[in-house]
Amino acid sequence: MTRRPKSPLSSRNLSRSYDKHFKADDAYRATLPDMQNKDASQIQGANVPIQHVGISGFRLPMLVAARDGKPIPLECTITGTVSLAADRKGINMSRIMRTFYEFKDRVLSHELLEEILIRYKKDLDCSRARILVELRYPILQKSLRSGLEGWQYYRAVLEGTIDDLDRVRRYIHLDFVYSSACPCSAELTEHAREEREVYGIPHSQRSKARVVAEVSPSKSLFIEDMQELCLAAIHTETQVMVKREDEQAFAELNGAYSKFVEDAARVIYEQFDRDLRVRDFVIACSHLESLHSHDAVSVINKGMPSGLSADFSQFRDLIC
Repeated sequence: MTRRPKSPLSSRNLSRSYDKHFKADDAYRATLPDMQNKDASQIQGANVPIQHVGISGFRLPMLVAARDGKPIPLECTITGTVSLAADRKGINMSRIMRTFYEFKDRVLSHELLEEILIRYKKDLDCSRARILVELRYPILQKSLRSGLEGWQYYRAVLEGTIDDLDRVRRYIHLDFVYSSACPCSAELTEHAREEREVYGIPHSQRSKARVVAEVSPSKSLFIEDMQELCLAAIHTETQVMVKREDEQAFAELNGAYSKFVEDAARVIYEQFDRDLRVRDFVIACSHLESLHSHDAVSVINKGMPSGLSADFSQFRDLIC
């Protein structure tokens, strides 16, 4: 049997030790293959544009702008994407992170996101770009009656987009967790007490509203503002520090503001619709029913032409 001659580059002949002293200079880097910048003939599948391509989930600590002007140090999780035209194989993925990192010591705000978006268009040679920064934002909450205070943390996202005409749009996402006491259950409980002298407890449950608001041009909107709009609508936000007098107050608060999931969507709508700082919005609510083995949900949007749509369906994300 005739054997084929071994290739001089056979893996058997290659070094298997890591050289920690090797340094890549410019000449060596120039020899490295660049698979993402191959010509269009190397594209697999259809040669069509891609709306979003980039990196999701890279994290870093940043100072985040607060309404009182005192930035807060928080862990931020970033998704950065850009558009990719037809005839282009791919993008330089590391550039998404490297460009963002050039701004890491600045205070995070929508204004900073606009600067980074403009750089994304330049550095990645794209027509559109998008950045979402997710964080857990702390707001000090006072108890209802005892005078205690505790930190409530809110899942929030600062989002910015830029289109092919360099138009920038700014968004804030906020998750607001509250208690929803069922009006029907409350009435049925009262009926049993009055008609049959039977003691009962109406059901209530932890619930969540996810609000996405587009900030009006030339206006400022902070996470604190979003929280206050939700609180003014819902009233029954879950509590941090609770003594007996606070628990009693919370029971009274739920009695004063019982609500179906339809009510929750509409009262939040009312608050955001009248605020001139908000250009557009969409609201998704989920009541994690203690009576049923399923949840009650609702979605409502402002209804602007080409605005935020009411096609939200990720209700499992609203479990709290």
